[in-house]
Amino acid sequence: MSQSNNMNPLDHVEFRRQGHMIIDFLADYYKNINNYPVLSQVNPGNLQKKLPECAPLLPESIETILNDINKDIIPGITHWQSPNFFAYFASSGSTASFLGEMVINGFNVVGFNWLSSPASTELEMVVMDWLSKLLQLPRSLSFSGSGGGVLLGTTCEAFICTLLAAKEKMLDQIGREKTDKLVVYCSDQTHVGLQKAAKIVGIKQENVRQVLTAKSTNYKLSPERLDEVIKKDIEVGLIPLYLCATVGTTSTTTMLLTIFDEKLISINNISYGKSGITETIEDLMNNLAP
Repeated sequence: MSQSNNMNPLDHVEFRRQGHMIIDFLADYYKNINNYPVLSQVNPGNLQKKLPECAPLLPESIETILNDINKDIIPGITHWQSPNFFAYFASSGSTASFLGEMVINGFNVVGFNWLSSPASTELEMVVMDWLSKLLQLPRSLSFSGSGGGVLLGTTCEAFICTLLAAKEKMLDQIGREKTDKLVVYCSDQTHVGLQKAAKIVGIKQENVRQVLTAKSTNYKLSPERLDEVIKKDIEVGLIPLYLCATVGTTSTTTMLLTIFDEKLISINNISYGKSGITETIEDLMNNLAP
């Protein structure tokens, strides 16, 4: 393989040339994505056999890298963005998001607080308020009220953050020694990521309640059945902590949102699954319709 001795990562001329090549490469990929089998056709261990055991000592040319991607990587990809892909959940990418990621990576901001990059923090606050209005959430949950939020990469990250926030708030009220009494609720349609997140933040696995659903109700979470489970827990001295209500479950796209007794649930986390964004777009289209 050809190698280059150009080690300057900030060479703007070469960066511009390589950037154009990568944009052209991705544009061609999406132009021809229908021609690829959706599911990868390679066998386990395919890539390990083709790549060297050690990383190269010198950087390789962008031409060589793109050729290797075509030859070795694309055959091993399951094409999630293909219009013929119908597993798991819908395509989550767009050319707008690809370009946005380029800008984000180009600035390479580490926005862990306001001072580290004010525009990063304030842009997140503005966008979160936009999202709050889009979802028609109470003003108290937005920065313009007394609330706020953060942008996260995945639902699993949101599970961990919201579970931890609920746990810490509750333990401040009832005492740190009562962690073992905290109970988390979801339906049997909720993604397994919630159970894993509960384990990570220290909630006992036997304290994660999967409330049974039924085909007759389109697998929706029943308030009556939930209420029954919660009351049983309270009777034996357990403490209800958290309810996850999913909008668009992974398996059946079920809408689990309904009205619950606010006295029983201290924090209600809403997980937007595959149909969540679709419902939001449909609401927007209805509002914009003449």
